Amino acid sequence: MRSVPELVAMKARGEKIAMLTAYDAPSARIAQAAGVDLLLVGDSLGMVVLGYPTTLSVTLEEMLHHTRAVRRGAPDVFTVMDLPFGWAHRPWSEVLAASVRAIQEGGAHAVKLEGGEEIAETVARLTAAGIPVMGHLGLRPQQVYRLGGYRMQGREEREAEELLRAARALEDAGAFALVLELVPEALARRISQALRIPTIGIGAGRAVDGQVLVWHDLLGIGERRPRFARAYLDLEREIRAAVAAYVADVRSGAFPDREHVPLPEDG
Repeated sequence: MRSVPELVAMKARGEKIAMLTAYDAPSARIAQAAGVDLLLVGDSLGMVVLGYPTTLSVTLEEMLHHTRAVRRGAPDVFTVMDLPFGWAHRPWSEVLAASVRAIQEGGAHAVKLEGGEEIAETVARLTAAGIPVMGHLGLRPQQVYRLGGYRMQGREEREAEELLRAARALEDAGAFALVLELVPEALARRISQALRIPTIGIGAGRAVDGQVLVWHDLLGIGERRPRFARAYLDLEREIRAAVAAYVADVRSGAFPDREHVPLPEDG
């Protein structure tokens, strides 16, 4: 299993970090067997698993539920749990309690918080309490209403400087890694070169220290997929064909056939 010091050392050695989201035990088991470095139980589960229009409806209890499942499936992979919308800005005692639950009840090894300088103190206090924190800058899905949609961030120099300053503040506060979502490749390079901690890109180009993809985007499941997300399979088409074949066989009586009728000795 990777550790916080090892992840930082991977950046220093120039080794790329492969991170993937997971939301249940079977996908986590497959990801572990494939050799991923990190798993993220992202609040993206609200959209890709639970059918919410945004991530904003995801609750802490839902995050804990899915994190427990992921940890059962991948006991040997360092796993990060998102704190859902609003939690990073609650009173300190509540943020700490939620983060402790992520570790104790969810089995996570770290939490991820969206935000910049405004959450730096919270990151510092969590780190001091022994809870590793991953930051998240650029497009912040929990800010989708304020941003007016899922748009690239940091295009203007003023915005780029703000993101660079925020990244440094999170590193200084003790964050062990930073997700950069939907920012220009040149800005991602600037931030990555300015930090000692690894940057994990999603729609941030090639100059980051690692990449993260949403499980369903990687497998080609879902009606909408961001342009920057590569589908390694068209699994939705294959699943739909398999289900259609099953329906046809049931209706025709072809399933179950003699091979699939249980025998008395089957118990």
